Amino acid sequence: MNNKNKAISSKLKLIDNEIHLWSIDPTQITSDNLLKQYKKLLTEDETNKQQRYRFEKDKHSALITRAFVRDLLSYYANVKPSDWRFSKGKKDKPEIINPPIPLRFNISHTDKLIICAVMLNDDIGCDVENINRNTDPHLIAERFFSPSEVAELFSLPENKQRSRFFDYWTLKESYIKAWGLGLSIPLADFSFDIAQSQSSQLNNNIKLSFATHRKDMPEIWQSWLIYPNESHRIALSVRAKQNNQHINYKIRFFNSVPLKSYKETAIFSI
Repeated sequence: MNNKNKAISSKLKLIDNEIHLWSIDPTQITSDNLLKQYKKLLTEDETNKQQRYRFEKDKHSALITRAFVRDLLSYYANVKPSDWRFSKGKKDKPEIINPPIPLRFNISHTDKLIICAVMLNDDIGCDVENINRNTDPHLIAERFFSPSEVAELFSLPENKQRSRFFDYWTLKESYIKAWGLGLSIPLADFSFDIAQSQSSQLNNNIKLSFATHRKDMPEIWQSWLIYPNESHRIALSVRAKQNNQHINYKIRFFNSVPLKSYKETAIFSI
């Protein structure tokens, strides 16, 4: 698909209770011509922040991230990628200034994968992690997870504990990112119960509960785990304005090369 005139054509329709999950591997974008085009999309402030990164790898990823988000948002509205403007909440969650439609989005990135989740109206949080990164799951879980999560994690065979750790970690990150409050929400104040799924690619058999002092309502939340490949784990959490336990969400997956093309890769109705 040629995107030269995409601000006018090639629109994607986003309906209620539908989530679009976009992904991109920044290491696969090396075209000097494309990179020059991406730089032109950024505001002066964004360029300054992108240039503050010390390593070229991180500068490259920051550039791709900003171009990626601007580009994909223009599939939903007649706004040029360079014309989107953003603000940040108290904990740096980006929001669209004066959106033409009630778009909600959240971004996350890790080694070799950037994702952006988009939906209408409701708050959404997403997180992606490389499960092969150098980290100590036991130490982190004992310090930050809820007692029920720690007990379940350590009850598993040792060869399954690392994978389950990242299930919990990405889910917890997606929850606090949907709130936009960062780690001001203690991770032990809420717990995920992850049951077995029939699908090897997506698990929606997940329940959320809260410590007695945590003021929140599990009935307005739905969360999902996604397994895109052997190296990465993705979690999504949606905070609705009312009870959403009866809602059947649809998740559509897209891969993108900003300013060039995109491809829809899968659809899950759950």
